[in-house]
Amino acid sequence: MNNTYTESNIIELWASKIPEVTAWLSKLQVKELNALSLYRFCQWAGKTPTELLAMKKDPSSLEIEKLLDAYVVAKLPDTNALRFWRVNAVKSLFKHSYINIARTAGAIQLEKTKDYNKLSKEGLRKLWNWTQNPRDKCLITFVNSTAIAKETLSQIQWKHLEENWENVDLPSLNLPPEILKGHGRGKYKGVRQTTFLTPEAKRDLLNYKEWIEQKMGGKMTTEDKIFRETYEPYTPVSYDALGFAIWTLAKRCGVKFSLHDGRRWVNTVLEQIAISENWARKIRGRKVRGEEAPYSQPAINQLRDKFREAVPLLQFTVEPLIPKEVQEAIATHEEEIKKLKMQYGMRQKRHKLKPSNVPAGNCNDDKHCQRIVSEEELPQLLADGWAFVATLPSGKCVVSSEI
Repeated sequence: MNNTYTESNIIELWASKIPEVTAWLSKLQVKELNALSLYRFCQWAGKTPTELLAMKKDPSSLEIEKLLDAYVVAKLPDTNALRFWRVNAVKSLFKHSYINIARTAGAIQLEKTKDYNKLSKEGLRKLWNWTQNPRDKCLITFVNSTAIAKETLSQIQWKHLEENWENVDLPSLNLPPEILKGHGRGKYKGVRQTTFLTPEAKRDLLNYKEWIEQKMGGKMTTEDKIFRETYEPYTPVSYDALGFAIWTLAKRCGVKFSLHDGRRWVNTVLEQIAISENWARKIRGRKVRGEEAPYSQPAINQLRDKFREAVPLLQFTVEPLIPKEVQEAIATHEEEIKKLKMQYGMRQKRHKLKPSNVPAGNCNDDKHCQRIVSEEELPQLLADGWAFVATLPSGKCVVSSEI
């Protein structure tokens, strides 16, 4: 088999010279991998793409269907994943050339050969800390906040962010079907994705925007694509370049991660906050079942309010100030929380700590006995003798003076 061609050169050296293939690839987002997959199938079959299409010149002929079936069962060193891509590249070529072939031709399922990557906040934080430029730092928080698919990232424009997003606490993105899976055709007609930026993702996007505009020497417009190359002339970054940048980063810092892992990270958190399946599908950009998918501002705000519950679980760039054993107790069992509170209070008594801003004598009102504070305020209050009680869904903490 000729291994001269790779994903990086297949279009220039082969695909661009065949009109039918050029027309086909213009309709796809994943161009390089599909082009190489088609080439490898053509090598095996001993035919050009033009000759493959000609096999269906007679609509009643089953020649191409039988060829696909033969490839699936052929004794070859090709893995299941390679066969899957090659069969589907051929079927895609026919589909986008408006030539019908039997759907059951070359039937093959993509086999899952390894478990999905299990992410942790510590791993994501390390990945984020090891980035070498604001764009990649932004990418890490962006995908782990929005669940936007890898093939869509290279297509997003600034206009897809809501108006005045810089001043919204959880900015929304409303992505049209043309840049999502299926491109709005057939069963994907009308599918949109409405998702949100966590505060840390918004922070990183603002930093990246300022950085890239400074390098470009001018402001980007709403029509410009968001993610760009980090070197001159700062053109929009391609699908493959995005994946390679993150793959290189993950390999360098020793954390297993791909851009698609971000979708699983968000989906896991959505399950934890018991969001409705239809709402979760809107956030992930999938077709909503059994109802219209409203995208009015009131509907987006309602979805935003539910997403707010997920923010403390999604964010990972800052190490938590709450002791790890307390976090685990909160997540597992209420009795453990009570025990830790008592132990923590006893330690404070032994050290004769007293909250500095609590009136002397017994406290009979909630204003002084308990307070809701931010994580930034927590260390000083603990030093002053307050006791940690719990973390609220908003990320703020409850402290008590009753020790």
